Amino acid sequence: MKYVRKVVPPSLLVAVITGLYLITQVFGPIDKEGMSSFQMMLSFKAFLGIWLGLRGGLQVYGGIQPFYFKSHLLPFIFVVTIIFISQFMYL
Repeated sequence: MKYVRKVVPPSLLVAVITGLYLITQVFGPIDKEGMSSFQMMLSFKAFLGIWLGLRGGLQVYGGIQPFYFKSHLLPFIFVVTIIFISQFMYL
């Protein structure tokens, strides 16, 4: 377990940074009619990922404990939501 605590925080930051880069490559232009369903799901998925990354980064590197959502239930629900959105994005 002590090795996991050393590996996860840098991996989390790498995942957030690569996710931010990839969203600029995949998102595409927004049409006059508005965003496509793919773009809406990608935006929501990116928001959840950025929230998880900031929360984790601030906890590990900033030593900041969240004022709200102190349990691990909400982050777990966000991860499961991201997984389900990933499955429905390309339908």
